[in-house]
Amino acid sequence: MRKRKSITLRDLSKQLGLSVHTVSKALRGLPGMSEDTRNEVIRRAQEAGYRTKDQERVHAMERVPLYTAGKPYRFALIIPDRSVAMEINQLIIGGLQSKLAEYGHAMETIVVPYVFPEGSSYDEWEALHPLDYMDGLFIAPMVGQLQEKRLLAKRVPRILINFPGSAAAVDSIAWDVGTAVHQSVRYLHANGHRNIMYVGRMEGHRGFVIRWQAFGQAMAEAGLSFRPEDQMVAYDNQSQWNTQFIEKLRLHQPTALLCGVKTDLAWIYHACSVVGKRIPEDISLISMHHMEEPHMPELSRPVIRIRESGIRAAERMLWRLANPHQPYEHILLQGSFFEGATVRVLPAEAP
Repeated sequence: MRKRKSITLRDLSKQLGLSVHTVSKALRGLPGMSEDTRNEVIRRAQEAGYRTKDQERVHAMERVPLYTAGKPYRFALIIPDRSVAMEINQLIIGGLQSKLAEYGHAMETIVVPYVFPEGSSYDEWEALHPLDYMDGLFIAPMVGQLQEKRLLAKRVPRILINFPGSAAAVDSIAWDVGTAVHQSVRYLHANGHRNIMYVGRMEGHRGFVIRWQAFGQAMAEAGLSFRPEDQMVAYDNQSQWNTQFIEKLRLHQPTALLCGVKTDLAWIYHACSVVGKRIPEDISLISMHHMEEPHMPELSRPVIRIRESGIRAAERMLWRLANPHQPYEHILLQGSFFEGATVRVLPAEAP
């Protein structure tokens, strides 16, 4: 049996250079510190295997074993072979491994082709990977639709780390991008912006659809009208995107942009420079970044809880193994909002 590390609040406070009172408040979710401090306390506590009495009580109530008796579980995380998903999946892997390691369990990462080369198939791929012998499967975002469908049909416990499709018979954990969009629109509106342009996609991955739908809802709740054709949500290639976006910037003169897809951020800066728009002096910007941008640490953005989704997915998997007959649940993790420095306050409109 894996023994819990003997660590106390005082040990944590010494390691972190904080008072015992501050560490205790951070672990209990009480106010009085920055989010960075709270996150660091939680991270160090998780790594050390420290749990509050309330956390242990919850484990007991939900019938999740705190320690491994006998052979540890063996899990697999299925990720796509797409470079665009690499950063997200690294965050998920970090969260999963940190939580599973607390319990002594192992996880391996298996790559599934997003598009199978001619002459190969999903069945041939699966024959190389003994998924049915795993104790559970984690399914990452952006795997192909066929691949996801086949993986969800497996009989072993599965956790989808993504937004579930309609009537999905699986537990799912995801970061709440819908709320993140609402937070962004509300922040822009509170700072005087009425002409907001959305830059992203309106179809494709389920997360893109949720972002787009949330933007329309958030604009309506703020009492702002918008036309889908005035937004930047479809393109065939980068050259066409640049041309269309520059035309829309000149035609509609938005005071703020909401970037719904991280990869569009560099294109936005380039197009704004072409038309002589400075950020944030001439046009404000919020981006749906899932982590701090090293070259733009003051980028205004909602905080997207991807690593935490990996942690929660691990917890949910252990819960599912202990409670196989309970109903499926779809869980969204909500983050805060980082105000940054790329949103300018507009002067109040004259009555």
